[in-house]
Amino acid sequence: MMNEKQRVIAANHPSLAGHFPGHPITPGIVILDEVIQMLAEQWPDRQPIGIPIVKFLAPLRPEQPFKIRIFESGHLRVRFECIQENGLLLAQGYLLLADTSN
Repeated sequence: MMNEKQRVIAANHPSLAGHFPGHPITPGIVILDEVIQMLAEQWPDRQPIGIPIVKFLAPLRPEQPFKIRIFESGHLRVRFECIQENGLLLAQGYLLLADTSN
C-alpha cells in the first residue's frame, strides 16, 4: 500500500533563517519531520523509532511544493520518497517502526 500527500515548507519556517541566508534551502531534518508527521497522520498506531537509511538527492527551497510517498515495506519498516512537482527525487529512505504486537 502507498500513501501520498503534498507538503510545503513555509518561507518563515524558523530553521531557514540561518540555513544559507539569501539562498535558503530546507534542512534535511525539516523534510524528515514532514515524513514523520505524515506517517502519524496516516497510521497513528505506528511509531517510528529510527531512520537507518536516508539519502538527500536534491535541494528543497521554501514554498516549493513536494510530495511525500510512504510505502509499506514489511512489518517493522516503511519506505518513503519525497518528490518535487517536476518529478525530481529530493529524498528517499526507510523508517523503522516500533513493534507494537505485544
